[in-house]
Amino acid sequence: MRLHRLTLTAFGPFGATQEVDFDALSSAGLFLLHGPTGAGKTSVLDAVCYALYAAVPGARQSPGATLRSDHAPEGLSTEVQLELTVGGRRLEVTRSPAQLRPKKRGDGFTQEKAQSRLRERGPEGGWKALSKSHQEIGEELAQLIGMSRDQFCQVVLLPQGDFARFLRADAEARGKLLGRLFDTRRFAAVEERLAELRRGAEARVKAGDEQILALAQRIAQAGGPAATEAAPPTVRPGEPGLAEAVLERAALTRSAAREHLAIAATVLAGAEDRQLAARRSLEAERERDRLQQRYAETLRRAEALEERRPEHDACQERLERARKADRVAPALELREEAERAYRAASDGLDRARALLPPELAGAGSDQLAGLERRFQQELYALDAAREAEERSARIAEERVRLNREARADEELIRDTDAWLADWDTTRTALKARIDAAQEAATRAEQLAGQLAPARRRLDAARRRDALATDVQQAEKRFAAAREQELDARTFSLDLRERRLRGIAAELAAELVAGEPCAVCGSAEHPAPAGPGDGQVDRAAEEKALAVQRSAEEARARAEQERGLVRERYATAETEARGDDASAPPTVAELGTLVDRLADEHTEAHRLAAGTHAAREALTVAEREHAGRLEQRQEAHGRISARTAAREALDRDQVRLAEQIAAARGESASVAARAGELTRRVALLADAAEAVRAEQDADRRRKEADDRLSDAAFKAGFDTPRAAAATLLGAAAQRDLQHRIDAWQAEAAAVADRRAERDAREAAELPPARPERAESVHATAEWLLREAASGLVTARDRCAELDRLSRRVVEEVRRLGPVREEYERVARLAGLTAGTSADNERRMRLESYVLAARLEQVAAAATARLQRMSSGRYTLVHSDARTGGRRAGLGLHVVDAWTGSERDTATLSGGETFFASLALALGLADVVTEEAGGVRLDTLFIDEGFGSLDDQTLDEVLDVLDSLRERDRSVGIVSHVADLRRRIPARLEVAKDRHGSTVHHRL
Repeated sequence: MRLHRLTLTAFGPFGATQEVDFDALSSAGLFLLHGPTGAGKTSVLDAVCYALYAAVPGARQSPGATLRSDHAPEGLSTEVQLELTVGGRRLEVTRSPAQLRPKKRGDGFTQEKAQSRLRERGPEGGWKALSKSHQEIGEELAQLIGMSRDQFCQVVLLPQGDFARFLRADAEARGKLLGRLFDTRRFAAVEERLAELRRGAEARVKAGDEQILALAQRIAQAGGPAATEAAPPTVRPGEPGLAEAVLERAALTRSAAREHLAIAATVLAGAEDRQLAARRSLEAERERDRLQQRYAETLRRAEALEERRPEHDACQERLERARKADRVAPALELREEAERAYRAASDGLDRARALLPPELAGAGSDQLAGLERRFQQELYALDAAREAEERSARIAEERVRLNREARADEELIRDTDAWLADWDTTRTALKARIDAAQEAATRAEQLAGQLAPARRRLDAARRRDALATDVQQAEKRFAAAREQELDARTFSLDLRERRLRGIAAELAAELVAGEPCAVCGSAEHPAPAGPGDGQVDRAAEEKALAVQRSAEEARARAEQERGLVRERYATAETEARGDDASAPPTVAELGTLVDRLADEHTEAHRLAAGTHAAREALTVAEREHAGRLEQRQEAHGRISARTAAREALDRDQVRLAEQIAAARGESASVAARAGELTRRVALLADAAEAVRAEQDADRRRKEADDRLSDAAFKAGFDTPRAAAATLLGAAAQRDLQHRIDAWQAEAAAVADRRAERDAREAAELPPARPERAESVHATAEWLLREAASGLVTARDRCAELDRLSRRVVEEVRRLGPVREEYERVARLAGLTAGTSADNERRMRLESYVLAARLEQVAAAATARLQRMSSGRYTLVHSDARTGGRRAGLGLHVVDAWTGSERDTATLSGGETFFASLALALGLADVVTEEAGGVRLDTLFIDEGFGSLDDQTLDEVLDVLDSLRERDRSVGIVSHVADLRRRIPARLEVAKDRHGSTVHHRL
């Protein structure tokens, strides 16, 4: 993997866009990344990590931290773009974190989501977009690089401080780091899985024993009285003999339950015999009582039937007469219908005669028809006169319209003459309005140029006044932070002095019997020093040092905030002063100036806005002037034409009036005459028709009377009125028939029941007593139910005991393989967890794998460590146990000068640096091989060179220079001044108030 170009925009300390050309820096093989503390050297490496993994190294990925630069302007978005070659492919990855941006509409900010883009350069040189998905880009890069983010940060971005701590760390801390780099989670998962299987198998064994005990308790409950003959088991779950004790007690309980079952069967047989005899006696007593009650009821029904016989005879006679009257009903209906028709025709004739003149009140139908024909002929002769009358009315309407139009034209001429008389005055006023609006527009432009600078000065003055308070507060915070820093520094130095005074006791606490002392080398420790009063350990010193560093950082932040606030205050004061060299203006003065200019600008703008309206008004007035002249000329022409038309209409009106007067006679108009004749014709036609209808209805009524008299005589009635009085409706006849049928049915039923011999014989016996028989039968039933319930209970108890006994046997058989599995899994879990006696070194499975990896790392690191130390030191892996701790992840250094092997924690500062550097390079080789052999053409080494002397520094640089083999480049991140002389290719990071910048020194 080779890096080509890195572009940072508004990232970390970089407020603007900065570009790093790795191709130019890598041409020398070894290049230096330097700059003052806090300039942003490490931020360049963070940007590389963020571009590849969308996250910065874990130590700097603190909660709530933001990647956006505080120096960046609001409109500039944070973005990182990296161009690299990996897996033979030239890629360009661009990432932007989630950030706030100004709203496109309105004030304020809106949250913009994180974005990612991946492009690939083709053979022809063009870029092809591959994806914009975070997940797809992450998976693609992870597959090509072959390393996780933690591995990349340890292998490509070599942090020397982490490896120095790795050298001095205990086995547990080393295991955590190696576990992240080599991804041994699968081995830890195996350990956890075996432990989980062991817990599960153990739980299943205990559950099986508890299940057997639960079945034993259920057997005792199901056995009832029979269970008291067997003693309960005293064995607990998990103890041997539990199954045998439960099986023995179950057998004894089943035997006793079968004896109780035989006794219950004998009791049930006797109860069944007694219940059968009682039931037969009860049935005989109930039957005799039923027959006696039935015979008594029959006698009561016979007496009631005789009392209703007169009513039955009257209903039968009335029904027979109603059925004879039904034969006269059609003639009656026909007579009533004829009578109704005659009355309706007679009423219609009376109404028609009332509308006729008195002389025609007694006229017949022939006379009325003749008068109708004469009036109809006279009506036909009035058609021509009606047309003349309608034409005369239209002429009158036309004359009215001409008069109305003449008055309108005269009014138009008068109005036009009055408007044209004021035309010259109106045109002069409109032109003056246009000139005034144009002058106001010029004035508005001048005022607008003065108003914008005045408003900016007012805003600056307000910010200046607001920042004055912020400056005072920043000064107070800086003073407080400086005091806290001094207190923390004094406390830290005091703790360090106290620890140095008691360092002997601290070293004595690490002595182990039989092992050499780290100071004198003796294996005997006759009088180790003891801790004194107020002993300070390393943890307390490091804690105080951390507090001191935190106070220094707080003081630096407060100082930076104070500088920023001061700078903002000075900028605001300069903007508020403007071009005025006199005293700084106040907010009130600038506000008065802005208000005055704004009012004058508003008034000038309002007047200037009327320019277009004034011009439009002049155009409209000129157009109206031409239109009115044309309208006046057209009105004079219409008046001349209208005079000729009125004379022609007068001649036609005289001729039509003579024709209409001859036709209308004494009527007011021809239409009135025609309407009168039409009404007379209609009245005569209606009257003639009413006379004919009345005569027909009278004839049909007489015929209906004759047919009704004949039908009544034939049905046996003296008069039609008698037949009509006898008529009954269908519902009334059905009611009579139902009453007759009900009486006859009741009579037949009574006769049948009086003929029953068994009821008659039962009535002769003494009264029955079923209540006593029911009491005896109920007692026998209760005894039978109790006996049956006892037998069912005994039978169910035997069946339940058999079922529970079978379940006990099944549980005992099922628990055997479960116990064997538990023993096997527990043995494997103890072996992988390091708690088994078979695991002599008490090494966990994951630690065993990591120990093998650590052995590879130590071998790879030794090759470079011997060159850096001139062949003196060799790193070796140790799996020996220390104290009561587990073995597997020890790391020692062999000193060739003395031939002794000692812990890496005893190395000096400079020795610790190049040992950790060798370890980091060796770890990079092993992790690279573990990742599939991905070639790493660009490496970065972060800090630590300041602890080396000149000779050691030359040897370390020679080793690093050897890494350039096969076109590999190494970047050293350091602020050591001597490295600038030794390494010509440099990337300098400079910082100022507006953010950091990068400069290439090639």
